[in-house]
Amino acid sequence: MYQVLYRKWRSPTFADVVGQDHVTTTLRRALATGRLSHAYLFTGPRGTGKTSCARILAKAVNCLEPKEGEPCNQCALCRGIDNSSILDVIEIDAASNNGVDNIRDLREETNFTPAQGKFRVYIIDEVHMLSAGAFNALLKTLEEPPSYVIFILATTEVHKLPATVLSRCQRFDFHRISAEDIAKRLLYVAGQEGFALEEAAAMLLARVADGAMRDALSLLDRCRAEGEAITASYVAKCIGMADRRYLFELTDAVLERDIARCLELVHRLYQDACDMERLCEELLLHLRNLLILLTVRSPREFLTCTEEDLDLYKNQAGSCATPMLLQYMDVLEQTGSNLRRSADRRMEMELGLIRLCTAVDSGQLTIDSYPKQKPVVQATPPFAPSTVDPQPEVPDPQLSTVNCQLSTEQDRLFAEWGEVLEYLRRSNPPLSGILDGSAAYLRGEYVLIKSTNPVLGSFIRQSLHAGSLKEAIFEVTDRRVRLGLYKADEMADAPVKDPLEMLAERAKGL
Repeated sequence: MYQVLYRKWRSPTFADVVGQDHVTTTLRRALATGRLSHAYLFTGPRGTGKTSCARILAKAVNCLEPKEGEPCNQCALCRGIDNSSILDVIEIDAASNNGVDNIRDLREETNFTPAQGKFRVYIIDEVHMLSAGAFNALLKTLEEPPSYVIFILATTEVHKLPATVLSRCQRFDFHRISAEDIAKRLLYVAGQEGFALEEAAAMLLARVADGAMRDALSLLDRCRAEGEAITASYVAKCIGMADRRYLFELTDAVLERDIARCLELVHRLYQDACDMERLCEELLLHLRNLLILLTVRSPREFLTCTEEDLDLYKNQAGSCATPMLLQYMDVLEQTGSNLRRSADRRMEMELGLIRLCTAVDSGQLTIDSYPKQKPVVQATPPFAPSTVDPQPEVPDPQLSTVNCQLSTEQDRLFAEWGEVLEYLRRSNPPLSGILDGSAAYLRGEYVLIKSTNPVLGSFIRQSLHAGSLKEAIFEVTDRRVRLGLYKADEMADAPVKDPLEMLAERAKGL
């Protein structure tokens, strides 16, 4: 009978475990010196080798001819544990055996000495699923088991374990396996199995697996079913994931505010059986990669992609800005949440993309208001300044209010104000409408805006609109300025009332 890859290629020794050297080195040293604990706790994400290490540890403590803390995998006990014929190693699924009675039965079994090996080893998987009563029944035995009993607890949610259990175990935290390590392992398995796997396809599988070796091998098994050479495009089609080229096209369409193009791409992907929730996740990850290129000095360490895709990312990142990407990602996060509850996922994805495009058109996300950034490039000295375009100052969320009288010696009319308004009509139409009929004056580093529109103050105090106006002024005049509201003469000369007197007047009105 055919055996799936993740079972066939389960690590037989600690040396074969991928990406968990901090765990395997410590366990090998403890086995080689004979300093064994009576209870171990393996915790970490799924598919990272917790159960595999538990089985290797169970073999190592019972092996007849161990070698430097590793099981020989040749003796009768090692082979018997591998084929489950040795009853001294018991695996328990806590998800289906989580009651008090199950733990009481286990506790009674610990009174029996090993039948064939040196130790009776209990591997309790998903131990966080035990009930409170079951944990309480296990505590005493877990703290002081017989000398021939070893407990190995495994869980993906260590925060659900009682502190009383944590304090009785020697804890090992398993990390997510890097995509590079997973890809190397997949290429090795493909070579041993005798089928072709492209390096780009292996990297794509590793990225989708999200640090879980078991998931990566399961996906490889799924792609192998066709019996053809496995390419990156075939992997994307096989697992219902958008190809990177679609992601670049979709992002370009959003940046260009082309709703029709967005919907056409979604339709095409939907016809190709692409899962809409997966598409949303991939698009969010795509924007994250663009954000990494704009903000990180050595982005290659953070990105899992081919060199060809990295060049495409760099080109597209030149049309983006950090604040804009952050707001796009917020919209997609909400879209992903809606997709999980929606009855029509295709429609929800389309609505999410329309929200992005129409938000740009309405001025909520104004691309032109953000300076275009170049990807950060690693300098030769490790901490030398990176070669990026100079960025404008971040607009203050609070707008300065300057009370002044017009003085020809101090203030002068801002002659380019009409050009600034014309620029805003293209980059920020809502703000342009608010500023219709306004005038502006220069005083030192300030641009003072004079307008009869009562909502101007509250509108321009928003950091997005203040930044948009500052950027428009910079594009027209090549000057960085601060903003202020110009007050009429009578307002400037009006006496300021005593706050207590104002409070008394209000009281009288009541």
